[in-house]
Amino acid sequence: MATFAKPENALKRAEELMNVGQKAAALQSLHDLITSKRYRTWQKPLERIMLKYVELCVDMRKGRFAKDGLIQYRIACQQVNVQSLEEVVKYFLKLATEKAEQAQAQVEAAAAEAALGEVADLDAEKSPEDLMLGFVSGEKGKERTDSELVTPWFKFLWEAYRTVLDVLRNNCKMEALYAMTAHRAFGFCQQYKRTNEFRRLCEILRNHLVNLNKYRDQRDRPDLALPETLQLYLDTRFEQLKVATELGLWQEAFRSVEDIHGLMLLSKKAPKPQLMAVYYARLTRIFAMAAVETDSDGIGSSGGGSSGSARLYHAYAWYKLYLLQRSYNKNLKDKDLQLLASAVVLSALAVPPYERYAGGAGAGKGGAEGELAREKAVRMANLLGVVVDPKKDPRQMLSRSALLQEISTKGVLAFVLPQVRELHHLVEVDFLPLDLASRVHPLLQRLPELSDVKLSAASPVPKVELQAYTPALQRLATLRVLQQASQVYEVMTIPSLCRMVPFGDLVFVERVLAEAVGEGFVHVRLDFCEGTVKFGADELESDRVRSHLATMARHLDRAVALIRLKAPAPAPEAAEQLPPAEEIQAAVEKEHRRLIARKTLIERRKEEAEREVIEKEREEQTAKLKQQRLTEEAEAKRLAAESARREEERIRREIEAKELEEARQLLLESEKRKGKKGKKNLEDTMRLDKRQLMEEALSEQLKEKQEAERRLQKLVRTLDHLERARREEEKPLLEAAYQQRLVEERAWFEQQQAEAAEQSKKQHEQDLAEKIRLSRMLGDKEEFQEQEEFQEQVVGRRRGEFERLKREREEKVAELRELRRTERVMLRKREMFRRQEEAKALKAWEETERRKREELERKRKEEEERLKKLEEMAAKQRQREEEAEEKARKAREEVLAAATERKTSAFVPPALRARGGGSAAAGPAGEAPPSGRGGADEDRWSRDRAPAPAAAASGGASAATASAAPGKYVPPVRGGAGGAGGGAGGAGEGVRWGGDREREERGREERGREGGYSGAFGGRSAGRYEPPARGSTAGAGERERPSAPAAAAPAAAPAAAPAAADASGGGAPKKWVPPHQRNRG
Repeated sequence: MATFAKPENALKRAEELMNVGQKAAALQSLHDLITSKRYRTWQKPLERIMLKYVELCVDMRKGRFAKDGLIQYRIACQQVNVQSLEEVVKYFLKLATEKAEQAQAQVEAAAAEAALGEVADLDAEKSPEDLMLGFVSGEKGKERTDSELVTPWFKFLWEAYRTVLDVLRNNCKMEALYAMTAHRAFGFCQQYKRTNEFRRLCEILRNHLVNLNKYRDQRDRPDLALPETLQLYLDTRFEQLKVATELGLWQEAFRSVEDIHGLMLLSKKAPKPQLMAVYYARLTRIFAMAAVETDSDGIGSSGGGSSGSARLYHAYAWYKLYLLQRSYNKNLKDKDLQLLASAVVLSALAVPPYERYAGGAGAGKGGAEGELAREKAVRMANLLGVVVDPKKDPRQMLSRSALLQEISTKGVLAFVLPQVRELHHLVEVDFLPLDLASRVHPLLQRLPELSDVKLSAASPVPKVELQAYTPALQRLATLRVLQQASQVYEVMTIPSLCRMVPFGDLVFVERVLAEAVGEGFVHVRLDFCEGTVKFGADELESDRVRSHLATMARHLDRAVALIRLKAPAPAPEAAEQLPPAEEIQAAVEKEHRRLIARKTLIERRKEEAEREVIEKEREEQTAKLKQQRLTEEAEAKRLAAESARREEERIRREIEAKELEEARQLLLESEKRKGKKGKKNLEDTMRLDKRQLMEEALSEQLKEKQEAERRLQKLVRTLDHLERARREEEKPLLEAAYQQRLVEERAWFEQQQAEAAEQSKKQHEQDLAEKIRLSRMLGDKEEFQEQEEFQEQVVGRRRGEFERLKREREEKVAELRELRRTERVMLRKREMFRRQEEAKALKAWEETERRKREELERKRKEEEERLKKLEEMAAKQRQREEEAEEKARKAREEVLAAATERKTSAFVPPALRARGGGSAAAGPAGEAPPSGRGGADEDRWSRDRAPAPAAAASGGASAATASAAPGKYVPPVRGGAGGAGGGAGGAGEGVRWGGDREREERGREERGREGGYSGAFGGRSAGRYEPPARGSTAGAGERERPSAPAAAAPAAAPAAAPAAADASGGGAPKKWVPPHQRNRG
């Protein structure tokens, strides 16, 4: 292998080899360069090399080399420049297509199609017979030569499509190019009717999708979760579905539908309504063809077999298409919607009415067959977009009755044609056993003319063929006649039954009747010996055999019961051998206890057993559910695979049968065209092989085309002879006419020349006369020229003056502009300075305001702190007052306790009390004034307990408090002025505090001290003894009446005043002063 320093050198070398005719060597050199590891990175020259490489591969039909080169080039540029690979692939497909078209254009169109049609499989090699014929026969026929020219290029084109799809598969960066190649491959198969290649193409795309889902960790794998990628795959499958229906490959069409449904399940959002409309429209065609092919196979119009299911799915597809169009297609006309609704109703009526009857093919199945039927129903419901309840049998939800009920519920009958509505009412509602078929027949005959309405462009289907349902509706009407007649008649003659069905003969009625009886729809017997039809079901021998075991079991149960009733009774002598009653009683009690213990034990064991059973059942249920889930998953996979295989086989058989029918029709048409009627009957045609029929049909078509071509060539030769003879006859005549034309044209030319010369002379004479006439104006011309010169001088002078004035004006304007500009600048500066000053003033004002706010905030905080301190001081003062009040209360209680003790003892003079002298008998309460004792006692208590002024103040407070009710605290402001006089007043003034708390607190302390002294000593000198007769009676009176209110204190004040005056040492009595005025003097 030669190595090149630059890729351009390899390209030059390849071109040199091509110029000398060594294309193989040039291809090999380029192949070595492309597959070399040195050029794994993409470069611009590699694209030119690849274009030349694929050109050589196409010229030499080297498909393997092209595939290797494209794979290597994909590795080189998929990470750098995918566009380059796209250009190379497009160029490769373009060259292959052009070569195939050129090869086809080299031969005649009919011969090329015949040569291509004879090749059933482009992948297959030549047969041994063809090879032997080519070597034995020295001279090749025309058809064989055409095959050698056209077929190889089409094989190479098909191989090119496969190569490109294999190179571009499962790569997210090349998915658009992959989709484009798939579309072009579909177009190739559709254009040249390549059915086998189309099947292989569908299988290739399907395998690519399977591998895409299987190997999820692959690099550059397309993500089907992305909407763009999924849309590309959906578009490709829809194109595949379209081509399959155009080619009549209904099995591939159905598999394409399954592929589309599988891709739709991967999408997170619903597909577009336009795509769903195409989806359901294709489904209607697929199921319609499946029903027709099943009917043609002899399975029946639909029994519970495949045709009935196909018609049911066909009806559901029409129904879903109608709902989709009515909801989303706003451009649909009323006539289009009416035809679609009519198709829905007719397709639903065409479904056989005995699809789910007992004994039919669709019911009574159990085991694997029933499971397969349910799996199929679920799969078809998913394809049709019908929601089924998993708890119910899907075959019951996906049925004719359910569909008709849903049609009535959705109001579809309101949109259908009147004839279709009447037909539905006749076969589903009315009970007319004699006139049903005769009334249905004219309605069925009008279906073709109802289908001739042209649909609009917004319709999802190009045409709705209502007459296609006529055979199924005729069978439905016949079934309804049989069903209703069986409810009215028991026996009927066969001719009468045939007259009730005007659109069918006895064979038709018999076939429909046989299918209905086989499905269990009606019970009818035909008696051809008597020529009657008997309705009703007779018990068959098989029914008796079926119930034989049950009958025998019932008889055996009765016999066993009779035997037990006849069992012998016990002997009478056994009663005489019974034990005594005491033993029986003891035994009974013992047995009773044993039975109770046994019952308890049984209950306990039963509960334990039940718990164990419940636990075991729970575990078994869990294990069973787990195993069942695993089994169901495995079984579902197996059933899906088995169902898919069976469905493929069934569809393949149907397609083969359809192709055989098409070939047979082609043969019959060719025989009719040739006028060879009766040459081959249908039985002989059925025994022929499909390939033989296709070959015969194609050969007949080829011969017809060749015959037409021969006639055309003969006509061409005849026309050629006629044209040659006509030209030979008209040649001398044309020559004579030409000479005559020359003579006439020469004479006309000479005449035209003479006329032109004459006209020129006349024009010259006229010009001379005009010159003479104008020559007399020459003087005026010279004078005018002089005046023009003068005017030019004046105009020049004035123009100079204008220019001067203009310059001066421009200078003034410039000066004004400069002045205005200067003024504007000054104004801007002033405005700027003003704004700066305003900003400074605003800033200073804001600063002043901020300081004021801070000062106010500081004062507010100081005031709050001062008030807080005052509050604390007031709280402390209240605490001290409460403590003083508590001490006064305790002292008052002690005084009261001492007074109570003195009331019970004899009178002792004060002079003897300190010595501990004896007691005397107390006199009556009215004789000895208790106030003296009380005053002396209080005086002694005051001298002993209040040695200081502070203590006197406390005593004054106590006396003032004692004037109120003892044991209950009354504030001084409410206690009055009794007893303690000024002391009470001072205390009362002390509890009122208000605005200036410090000043009032100082005043309260001074007044408290003054009131305390006066209250403690009662106006007497401190330390001076006062006899009891001269003392005040207020204190004693208050002690004897502890419960008296404080308001009684002023009543005792006049008696206490003289005593106070004597005690003070004044001698003469003084005027009495109220207690609230004493502190003022």
